[in-house]
Amino acid sequence: MSSTRTKKKQRTRTQRYTSNVFAMFNQAQIQEFKEAFNMIDQNRDGYVDKEDLFEMFTSLGKNPTDADLDLMIAMAPGPINFTMFLTLFGEKLNGTDPEDVIKNAFACFDDRSNGYIPEEYFRECMMTMGDRWSEEMVDDLLHGAPIQEGRFDYIEFTRTLKHGAREKDDEDGNSQQQSSGQGEGRGQEEEA
Repeated sequence: MSSTRTKKKQRTRTQRYTSNVFAMFNQAQIQEFKEAFNMIDQNRDGYVDKEDLFEMFTSLGKNPTDADLDLMIAMAPGPINFTMFLTLFGEKLNGTDPEDVIKNAFACFDDRSNGYIPEEYFRECMMTMGDRWSEEMVDDLLHGAPIQEGRFDYIEFTRTLKHGAREKDDEDGNSQQQSSGQGEGRGQEEEA
């Protein structure tokens, strides 16, 4: 009879699922996600809902449809608090291709193999080849991308996609390495 009671207790007790979502990101990334979450949570109730998404999109000059907003909200299996927000991003990031695969895809456009693609050439390719992107889609992709002197640094872009933005100290150290010739071999791109 005690085994029946034990089974009954086990069935009625809610099972808790532990999440390792916080282990997927470093502290700097978690802080960036927290800032993004707070920007999206317009009414500051601790949850992202349809109204929050609508307010965020309109503040960016976009005009989302109800169907678009419903689709975004439906991506989460429950209310979107910060942990759920991190989980959604973790699932998306884990579903991306490995870093070397992304770099190799960009390298197809890099005829000099120097880690850079001329921005105008890349824009033209994105809008005229394969699944043609609109100019607005390309602008969104390249917004904030590492572009200097008209050259798109796809190696840094790929690293940022997979690992997040570099902290200021990392950027300074990386610049010193490249100027002393210890970078990834990209300091000689103008030579060929």
